[in-house]
Amino acid sequence: MARETAFIVQAYDLKGGKTLKPDKPVACKSADAARRMAERLAPDKAGVVAFSASGDAELGEFDDQPVVLFKAGRLLPPYDE
Repeated sequence: MARETAFIVQAYDLKGGKTLKPDKPVACKSADAARRMAERLAPDKAGVVAFSASGDAELGEFDDQPVVLFKAGRLLPPYDE
């Protein structure tokens, strides 16, 4: 069982002016790269979050709580807190 950490950026657009619609998530090579990408996207998106999740990709098992690296704007659960 090989644990690894994935760094993901998830951006959201508004659908119909009020409903959040997630874009395709983007994998990054590091926490810094994910944070920088999220910061660049933030002004043009309804919301954006960069996070990391650790686990075993082969088994598809990741920790229950991702670590938030950056967030801005309107987000969906669990990132809206």
